Amino acid sequence: MKVIMLGAPGAGKGTRAALLSEKLSIPHISTGDIFRANIKNGTELGKLAQSYMDKGELVPDSLVCDLVVDRIQQPDCENGFILDGFPRTIPQAEALKEALDSIGEKLDHVINVYAPDEHIVNRMSGRRSCSQCGAVFHVEFAPSSKGDICDKCGGSLIQRDDDKPETVKKRLEVYYEQTYPLLEYYEKQGLVKTVDATGGVETALSDLLKAIGA
Repeated sequence: MKVIMLGAPGAGKGTRAALLSEKLSIPHISTGDIFRANIKNGTELGKLAQSYMDKGELVPDSLVCDLVVDRIQQPDCENGFILDGFPRTIPQAEALKEALDSIGEKLDHVINVYAPDEHIVNRMSGRRSCSQCGAVFHVEFAPSSKGDICDKCGGSLIQRDDDKPETVKKRLEVYYEQTYPLLEYYEKQGLVKTVDATGGVETALSDLLKAIGA
């Protein structure tokens, strides 16, 4: 089964992708992981991506797509994959479709992980990260028993800049401008299934499986 996870930053795509990946025994693939693996292994695509990043430039859509297509042709993707974080724009989606067509593959589902903006802002702005070990807590949903001190290592808990309300709102603006149009693009292809991300992880897997008919 070949799946794309869409949704606003902080909606819970990664959590749900991981749950579905484990249940279906197919890889959960993020573009960040692909970049890191290719750069670490010194592949030609990795070297090319690194050359753009070293200059502070965005990696071109065509190269990102090449990296993704190379990844989904690996043996562990024989039974499918879950893409998380790609595509982000219509041009990327078109490039992905062209690449999949060229290898005789097509998407099965696009899962839209939906949560209202205010829910996302509250959830992300409540996150606290340990300055020492990186453990993540939430002031409301998963607090440390020691207040502003990490349960695991005793380090100080901080609010990262990208979890501050003003930053989250800016990220949402970028999402609506660049990525949200993908929903209409994939809806025209009859691929979109929406799941409610406000109910927590307890029902997340059953909601996902119901959405894809598994």
